Amino acid sequence: MISYDDFQKVDIRVGRITRAEPYPEARKPAIKLWVDFGPAIGEKRSSAQITRHYTPEALVGRQVLAVVNFPPRQIGKVMSEVLVLGVPDADGEVVLIGPGHEVPLGGRMY
Repeated sequence: MISYDDFQKVDIRVGRITRAEPYPEARKPAIKLWVDFGPAIGEKRSSAQITRHYTPEALVGRQVLAVVNFPPRQIGKVMSEVLVLGVPDADGEVVLIGPGHEVPLGGRMY
């Protein structure tokens, strides 16, 4: 088990996808994402294997939750700066997690 203090170290924020593009160079089908977390954090890049349920066009404007305090990680040719969160459906395909209502960008999950 982890402590509540350990959980508090994970900084999960809400952002809005401002841009999304196919990522054909990825080993598994993926989409490159640009996510705006508001003025305090700014726009960050990521990639996600979410092509089963989403198209790049449908993602723009969507609010999502992401971990913003992991160190950047090279994912193929993309430097991923945040980890966009999702859960698997019954077939193991990722479904993105986001707020049920519009909320201010950069809001922290507690």
